[in-house]
Amino acid sequence: MLNCYNRGCGQQFDSDKNTEDSCQYHPGMPYFHDAYKGWSCCKKKSVDFTEFLNIKGCTAGLHSNVKPPEPEKPEKKEEVPVEEVKEIRPPIRASVLKRPDYESPLVTLEPSVAPSLKQQIDALSPVATKEKEASEVVAVGTSCKNRGCNGSYQGPESNEEDCVYHPGVPVFHEGLKYWSCCTKRTTDFAAFMAQVGCRQGYHKWIADGDKQSIKCRYDWHQTATNVVVAVYAKMYDYKVSFVKVNPIRLQVCLIFPQQNNGQFNLDLELRGIVDVATTSVGMFSTKIEIKMTKAEPGSWAKLDVPREKPQELEEKVDVKKNLKEKLEDSDDSEVDLDDIEPINPAAKLTELD
Repeated sequence: MLNCYNRGCGQQFDSDKNTEDSCQYHPGMPYFHDAYKGWSCCKKKSVDFTEFLNIKGCTAGLHSNVKPPEPEKPEKKEEVPVEEVKEIRPPIRASVLKRPDYESPLVTLEPSVAPSLKQQIDALSPVATKEKEASEVVAVGTSCKNRGCNGSYQGPESNEEDCVYHPGVPVFHEGLKYWSCCTKRTTDFAAFMAQVGCRQGYHKWIADGDKQSIKCRYDWHQTATNVVVAVYAKMYDYKVSFVKVNPIRLQVCLIFPQQNNGQFNLDLELRGIVDVATTSVGMFSTKIEIKMTKAEPGSWAKLDVPREKPQELEEKVDVKKNLKEKLEDSDDSEVDLDDIEPINPAAKLTELD
């Protein structure tokens, strides 16, 4: 007995008794599509595999002991070596906007203050100015401690005079000398010291104690169109704290009245360019949130661009000053540079009293 290899038959047969109607088989090919199983030569199909195998052939003929040819398998593609695989990335679109100057004028933002923060700060009992002055003895001739003011104490009537001063700090950068609170710049030190103040207020005859530097944690996140910076702080005075921005710079100053008017200062050069007009600030009881709109959509790799530390700039200025003094005091034109030491390397140029 021989095995019949016709599709759909699978019976054994005697070659001597093999007639034209001995075998019922399917001359077509099986197909599987959309969970259906059937034969290409007839319309019989089923979703069950056992029923599909039991479908009787649609054509009668002789049994065949010859195996039908196997369908050709698609040629296997050669694997590309890992070394030859090249990663294709979309090109990085260059910024079409010109980057503004870092020293561009800063704009002080008007914050939106939460009622909870107002309630906390307004509940603090401020020390009356008159009581504070009564507990201190001010000598006649004492100069005003406000920066930029040349007034001196001549008696109680001096308290009624207007004090014109600079609320900011002096800044020395790339040969320029100016106050952080206004935009008047000069290269001459005498002209810088003679600049009239930009704010009017009351004289301060007694200097404040050294202001403590407060450390606050800050974080940031971004979308395609916005950058949000959050500084986490509590019990800061919303009336004197401020946020200033220009297209590529962010300044934050928080004052803490319960910590001897300690300050937190943040000054960053932003990685990208922002729209100052649409930038907003929200002051809350646990944080301050600055929302800046990107001038052009995209993603920033980092929030800020690292800048040279102020201490490094101070040491450079101190070395130049020391060298100048050495040259002026020396009779010879040659000066041993190894003998030059920085003058007070811990001094801060931004604290000039």
